[in-house]
Amino acid sequence: MRILDLSVPLEAGIASDPPGYEPKITYLGHKDTPAQVLQFFPGMTADQLPGGEGWAIEMLQMQTHNGTHLDAPYHHHSTMNGGERAITIDEVPLEWCFQPGVKLDFRHLPDGHVVTPEEVEAELARIGHTLSPLEIVVVNTAAGKAYGQPDYLNRGCGMGRAATLWLLERGVRVTGTDGWSWDAPFFYTRQRWAENPDPAIVWEGHRASIDIGYCHLEKLTNLDQLPATGFRISCFPFKIKAASAGFVRAVAIFDD
Repeated sequence: MRILDLSVPLEAGIASDPPGYEPKITYLGHKDTPAQVLQFFPGMTADQLPGGEGWAIEMLQMQTHNGTHLDAPYHHHSTMNGGERAITIDEVPLEWCFQPGVKLDFRHLPDGHVVTPEEVEAELARIGHTLSPLEIVVVNTAAGKAYGQPDYLNRGCGMGRAATLWLLERGVRVTGTDGWSWDAPFFYTRQRWAENPDPAIVWEGHRASIDIGYCHLEKLTNLDQLPATGFRISCFPFKIKAASAGFVRAVAIFDD
């Protein structure tokens, strides 16, 4: 068995999220924490600890959409499947999160492009694959190579509402992208909005969940190292009560 890591490390100080949404990590080293250990053992002194060291620990200030994560339908809207209450991340069926994977290669599409059903069909025809229910579909975009760079948030194509529904109508329930969002970068959507202020173009891929509930992975990495098929994806989310997303250590598993 071979495993390929599809998750980015949680890291502060890089372009991974919009301003104000980035994670903050405070690192406490072994020399910073002897007092934390000693408070549990009255009478103990720091020189009694090995090397006078405490433990290493990190304090996180973050949101559930930092790092590689899985969005629940609840993130997209309060309802799904045409009116049902949208499920939160702790309610996502676990069988959705461990399934055969399919990679669609859209790295050639320009930044801001909104992928259509016809382009999805053409890519599936190119790789010679017919979708089966519950397969996890990930899209490799130009954003993958830009993670952490100043232009990351504006890189890559996005999946349109029609293309997303096309996948969902065939039984797909988890999708993924190496971009910041399943949708096209807001930079380009904002330009389209200025030309034609139609609210239907805003977050259109996400909002497809109103009709058919689904989850998607964001901020994946190493998708360029995946073949089109022949692997399974594991993407079980951290179980946060009533949350809109959960952190994921997404991996691709090959039975070599």
